Amino acid sequence: MRTTGKLDYLELPASNGTIDAVKVFYAGAFAWTFTDYGPSYSAFSEGLDGGFDGNPDQAEPKPLPVIYSEDLEATLAEVESAGGTIVRPIFVFPGGRRFHFTDPAGNELAVWSER
Repeated sequence: MRTTGKLDYLELPASNGTIDAVKVFYAGAFAWTFTDYGPSYSAFSEGLDGGFDGNPDQAEPKPLPVIYSEDLEATLAEVESAGGTIVRPIFVFPGGRRFHFTDPAGNELAVWSER
């Protein structure tokens, strides 16, 4: 149910022809599925709905989306196997552990776990 003031959608950049690469990456690393809306937009619905915007005129803002994992080491291996680049190895932070990676479009994301 949608509620006023709650985060409802997350849109990440996938410009310069990377939209197909990010779809392959997220399908391989996290088993995400996509719905295409034209040649430069592909939506996902994986917990928090969101999508990748392939608009070449897009600015360069860099949000940090964070994905949850029950097994951080296994997820790190899946991210690397799918072609992600680890930019911050697993580290402890208040509340758990996490790592950061970049996807084929250069977006930086984090994966965290309580353990």
